[in-house]
Order: sequence, then structure tokens, then C-alpha cells
Amino acid sequence: MSAPWPWPLPVDDGAAQHLTRGTPVPSLSLQATDGTMVDLSATRNRTIIFCYPWTGAPGLSNPPDWDTIPGAHGSTAEAEGFRNLHSAFVAQRADIFGISVQNSEFQSDFYRRIQLPFLILSDCHLAWSKALKLPTFVTGGVTYLKRLTLIITHGKIERVFYPIERPDIHPREVLAWCAATASHADESPLKGH
Repeated sequence: MSAPWPWPLPVDDGAAQHLTRGTPVPSLSLQATDGTMVDLSATRNRTIIFCYPWTGAPGLSNPPDWDTIPGAHGSTAEAEGFRNLHSAFVAQRADIFGISVQNSEFQSDFYRRIQLPFLILSDCHLAWSKALKLPTFVTGGVTYLKRLTLIITHGKIERVFYPIERPDIHPREVLAWCAATASHADESPLKGH
């Protein structure tokens, strides 16, 4: 059993209810931690996109009021969870990407430091997030993404996880869902909602 989560838990504020099954993801290229540009609308495999607010770095203070913002903490634990289960996601023929509003240089340091086997994408201008109207919050005058996971297939949303209470165990939840719905990932493009 997991240890109690020491940070405030988010509640469902309805900010993701418009992200329904079949919603297309925008055709916008985002810079990845390997220097390439990635258009998530062009992916063909089942693709897991975990959106997270911010990751720190050694010696760097958290943004203002971070300890009191529900859902703010846990990005490193979440990324490490997806990293640790990466081979299991590969076995499910699922690709993984992380997205935050931090710039690629900062993300690349994080990517190398915790040795991620998948790319992190920068939406530092919030173009992709605004196109999908993803939930955000502001602290210290900076806009951050609320924690949310999209699963897309053939460029359309298949499943949304929001809110995410426990980022440390969330990757296991996503993997369980992928395993339970594996046959759907090979179907023709999604229709309807």
C-alpha cells in the first residue's frame, strides 16, 4: 500500500469536461528534449501525454505557495513512475510524452538527470494548451498546467485522466487502463464521443 500523500489533493473542478472522446488534438509542433519538433496530432500509436505543472532542480526554490496548491507537487515522482513502467507501456504499443510550460533547456536537464526513456515537450508559449483549453493555474505571475493525462489514438482523444490525486501511483493506473483496453488501440480512427 502506498504511503499517505503529504500534499493537498486536487478536486474535479470541471475544467477538463470539454475534453471528450474523439476530440482532435491540435496540429502544432512542440520542441522536445532531444531537439526535434513533435506534432502529437500525427502520432499513430496509442499515445500517453502526461501534462504536469513544473519540475524543480537541485538548489532551486519552488514557485510561490507551491506547498498549498492542490495537485502542484509530484511531477518528478510521476515522470519516474512512467519511466519505471516504460517497458510495460512499450509492450502495450503505447508511446509516452510529458508536457509542461517550462522551456526545453530546463526540461532537458530534468530529462537527463532522471534518465527518462521518453521525450518531454515544451509548451512554453501555451499554444498547444490554449488550443485544447487545458486547465491551468497561476502563481507568482506564471501560468502552469494543471496535472492531467490525455491518451490519444490517431490524433484524437481516447481517454482523459483528471484530476490526478496521486501522481506517484498514476502511471500504474494508466498502464492498467491501457492493458484493459488494448484491443481498442488498434481500431480505426475514433468516431463520436
